Amino acid sequence: MSNKEMIEATIQYYIDGAISGKGDDMKPAFHEDATIFGYIGEDLFAGPIQKLFDWNDENGAATELQAKIANIDIEGTVATVRLELDNWTGHKFTDMFTLLNTDGKWKVMNKVFHLHG
Repeated sequence: MSNKEMIEATIQYYIDGAISGKGDDMKPAFHEDATIFGYIGEDLFAGPIQKLFDWNDENGAATELQAKIANIDIEGTVATVRLELDNWTGHKFTDMFTLLNTDGKWKVMNKVFHLHG
């Protein structure tokens, strides 16, 4: 697999977890020390990536989710991904991920997101 294909496969774990509504389904995409940052209204949603998994479990399945990788930029062992998500249980998000290739596997190290109004 090419680096691009491996990154797409990593992001697919995240998408699949959103669709299933199960945080455990998206965990393989993330490094254990990954973080998340973004605003929900005026409130900062920030911290260890476990916050995302917990939110996803509470939010439930997003069976109508439409996801599109808008951009992948790779330089050596680092990469960024822009992901557009529409109808995540009625919400539209833009996610930006930073990834690192560790031990031959691409893992998300950080997720920042924008919740569209």
